Amino acid sequence: MLATRRLATAILFLGLFAMSVRVSMGADTWWHLRAGQWMVANGALLSVDVFSYLLAGTYWINHSWLSQIPLFLAWDAFGYAGLNLVVALVVVATFVIVFRTCPGGSYLRAFVVLLAASTSSVYWSARPQLASLLLAATFSFVLNQFRRADKNHMWLLPLLMLLWVNLHGGFAIGFILLLTTLLGEALKLCTALVLPPTIPAADNESISSRTDRWLRAMGRSLRIPAHAHEEWRRSAWLFGIGLACALLVPLNPYGPRMLLYPFETVSIGVLQDFIQEWQSPNFHIASNQIFLVMVFSTLAVVGFSRRRLDVTDFLVSSVFAYLGFLAGRNIAIFAVVAAPVLATHLENLADRLQYNFPVLRIDLAAPTLLQARLNWTLLLLVVFAVGVKIISPLTNATNEAFVADFQPVEAVAHLRETSPTGNLFNSYNWGGYLIWSLYPDMPVFIDGRTDLYADEFLRAYLDTAFARPGWQATLEQYEIDIVLIETGSNLAGVLSVEPGWRVDYSDEIATILLRMAA
Repeated sequence: MLATRRLATAILFLGLFAMSVRVSMGADTWWHLRAGQWMVANGALLSVDVFSYLLAGTYWINHSWLSQIPLFLAWDAFGYAGLNLVVALVVVATFVIVFRTCPGGSYLRAFVVLLAASTSSVYWSARPQLASLLLAATFSFVLNQFRRADKNHMWLLPLLMLLWVNLHGGFAIGFILLLTTLLGEALKLCTALVLPPTIPAADNESISSRTDRWLRAMGRSLRIPAHAHEEWRRSAWLFGIGLACALLVPLNPYGPRMLLYPFETVSIGVLQDFIQEWQSPNFHIASNQIFLVMVFSTLAVVGFSRRRLDVTDFLVSSVFAYLGFLAGRNIAIFAVVAAPVLATHLENLADRLQYNFPVLRIDLAAPTLLQARLNWTLLLLVVFAVGVKIISPLTNATNEAFVADFQPVEAVAHLRETSPTGNLFNSYNWGGYLIWSLYPDMPVFIDGRTDLYADEFLRAYLDTAFARPGWQATLEQYEIDIVLIETGSNLAGVLSVEPGWRVDYSDEIATILLRMAA
């Protein structure tokens, strides 16, 4: 019979599925699709630039190659619906693992998972970055099991790292989880061995007597406890697993250079200056405020709980909260790795509340036949509601309308119809869509592959797009004849009145300007 707690769990994940089936096309989705299509068509790894005219033939670390192929295959088979369903399945799988990682009863874990999912939801899109979310949750599960004296799953981590390094450049997250866990476990052991014992004073005890008792206690504490040897072996085992993960990173098409790739990416200054997901979150935006809710909820629950905060839990949640405040793209990772910490202390707090207020206790008795039938009826109604909800995001019309709101769909159609000749200058945000729509006839000036373009080039692009001093020099240097830029942008405004240029097309989203023949 269907128990109520199982019904609640089923409703949770059906709701998450309905929540995650939505239009998933991001600005970078398009060039990932084109890269996957290129590899499928050519039967080879794409490791040089073929999409821009300035860097054509340049060596390129395509760190997400193993994600791009299945993304394209899903698109090729089912179009928008295929991509949206892939995203939903990865999201649900991620939070099934988070649910399994969290301690406590079903209702408590459902609440924590719902909060974590809501916190991360703004970053659910059809991009290889989603693979890092799933693998971060899996790493967190295995490491939490290890801390509960279950080493049976640790062998998975090197294999997962081998997969991760070929799926997405966010594999460094796995090493951060390993390092914080190793450091936390080592600190707990060292603290127990190094800190002197606390000796309470007895009534009317002299200082010399208390000192004598303290010295005897110190002598006992300096003897390494029997369990410490096992703790050291656990730490050594964890270090060995981390080393095995590091040794497997070079097993990718780009070899040992991938070890440095995360550092090279974060060193690109323009990422923090211009790209929103690499900037600190803007908490005036409602979707980012749920991150604050989860951070402060965790702090509050830890504070009111009588359970002592574990050093490893503190390090993991603090490090990833810091990374989330540093760059918005890390908020989703914080949500999945901090959820078990929140659940651990919420369980303790819930137990205290139920002890002090018995009315809050939840009856877990087996349901009657009537209750079971009602539960099944409710479950079927939820399944039906989920089916109705996901119809719209799976239709082409809904997805095409969404894309048309953010991408220069009509302007691209005009370029295809008129086929102007010359080099293109385009908006950074539209580079991926142009690669998908115009390749190979019209290579792009720039796109979302910031690791390919040097920091100096990216800053020159920004100066030109915002019509800052020297913008004309960039257009002359790269012999630009076609400009596709946002309507109302600085560059569109100055070029529309610049001698030698004319507006060829304009709508509410995009403007095309052409250089007039001399």
